[in-house]
Amino acid sequence: MKTTSTDTMRDEEWRLSPAVALRPEPFGAMAYHFGNRKLTFLKRPELVRVVQYLQDSETVRQALSQAGVPESQWPAYIGALRSLAATDMIRPSEGQDQ
Repeated sequence: MKTTSTDTMRDEEWRLSPAVALRPEPFGAMAYHFGNRKLTFLKRPELVRVVQYLQDSETVRQALSQAGVPESQWPAYIGALRSLAATDMIRPSEGQDQ
């Protein structure tokens, strides 16, 4: 997996891994990876929206903006996205280094 800094990730294109299913929950969502069998709880509905917006966004920055996350909170959300990337819940889009 590609290692990326928080600043760099903002301008990269990421997607939900094709092996991951999101299940909506009152607290946010559960993400289950069918390949590595990891279960992750996304405890903020805003984070769920960011992950969903990644599918149609050219950059993480665009997904954060579309999800309505205030720019002052972007570092925390990018940290959460990096944690999701570490377990292959999200991955760089095709064509980027992986």
